[in-house]
Amino acid sequence: MSFEQLKLSSSLQKALQKNGYTEPTQIQKKVIPLVIEQKDIIAQSQTGTGKTASFVLPILERLQATKGEGKAKLKVVVLTPTRELTLQVSSSFEVLGEFLEKPLKVVSVIGGESLGDQIFKIQKGCDVLVATSGRFIDLLSKKQTNLSHLEFFVLDEADKMLDLGFAEELETLLELLPKKRQNLLFSATYPEKMKQIAARITQNAIEINLEVKEQVVTKIKQRVITTSREKRGPLLRHLLKESSWKSVLVFMANKRATDNIAEKFRKYGFEAASFNADLDQEIRNETLMAFKERKIRILFATDIASRGLDIKDVDLVVNYDLPRSPADYIHRIGRTAREGKRGEAISFIDYENMDHFKLIEKRSDIKLEREIVSGFELEGKTPKKEKGPAPVKGKKKSKKDKLREKLAREGKSESH
Repeated sequence: MSFEQLKLSSSLQKALQKNGYTEPTQIQKKVIPLVIEQKDIIAQSQTGTGKTASFVLPILERLQATKGEGKAKLKVVVLTPTRELTLQVSSSFEVLGEFLEKPLKVVSVIGGESLGDQIFKIQKGCDVLVATSGRFIDLLSKKQTNLSHLEFFVLDEADKMLDLGFAEELETLLELLPKKRQNLLFSATYPEKMKQIAARITQNAIEINLEVKEQVVTKIKQRVITTSREKRGPLLRHLLKESSWKSVLVFMANKRATDNIAEKFRKYGFEAASFNADLDQEIRNETLMAFKERKIRILFATDIASRGLDIKDVDLVVNYDLPRSPADYIHRIGRTAREGKRGEAISFIDYENMDHFKLIEKRSDIKLEREIVSGFELEGKTPKKEKGPAPVKGKKKSKKDKLREKLAREGKSESH
């Protein structure tokens, strides 16, 4: 199937050709016709499958046929979990809508910028609003945004928004959105809580499930290297000196670690930078662009870089720290081997996280050989597992309490 067969207008075809879109991906083939037919969609698809264009194109197709005269009215709201994805989706609307007879006005709403300025832009006229979920709730609290003309409500990377407290915000949101609207939900994973949220948003959606994990993983050479925690930095520098990787994305567990290690690598002569939610938005944008243009060889990042970022040519992904969940492992390594290309992924493990990596392997349906690099061997012995003290009734925190505290410390800031 070609884009012509999807019955998109000549103006959209022209934009597709200009931007190197040759043929639709699987999700685009399935989603575009259904959105044009005004169906609600719940789509499960991994990052890197082209899902942004799968909703941007048909929305543009529909809106250009109905755009009226006068000041633009808010017709589309797209919510995302991160600033970078918000800006990327906004860019897609602008790039793919470049040749429309009546260009649409697109406004991005993210943390780190003046909310007053963002409200002013919307009130001047806005067709499409793309926002991080938290900032959108802030915007609505000001009661200066008219949602009465809304036609499309889109959640992109909906499962990631769950980690950021979106389930609690949803009730407020649904009270303010018009009842009659088209709902498009995209999620890489579909946990039970995601199903509950989907049911509150739409009852008549068509479900699309693309199992692309195997296709993505088969194009990636996955490696696991056992090494002591204090040897990870020297080992990574050794591997980089011995290889020809031009673009390397390294995932770290926390924001401060990305800054510290990037500075250390620069002292050793590597073009390196950090990427995390504490950085000023302008610096984040500049850093990301420099990495895309290969002015920076190594980007040390938190998991805000694991979803949605449009970086086409990452040669190597490194799990310096392992991800918390097997699903995040797939998202991380999926930053390489995009658009049919091949890539490599390396994970460092030690005695403390060996069992966790076994769980990742089991859930991801993979089995990898443990490698040893001479001079960087894992030292010591497997620590004995000791039984902890018996739980005291009423004193031990529940898993939910622990998760809530963890998200309060780490997760919440990633969306702002």
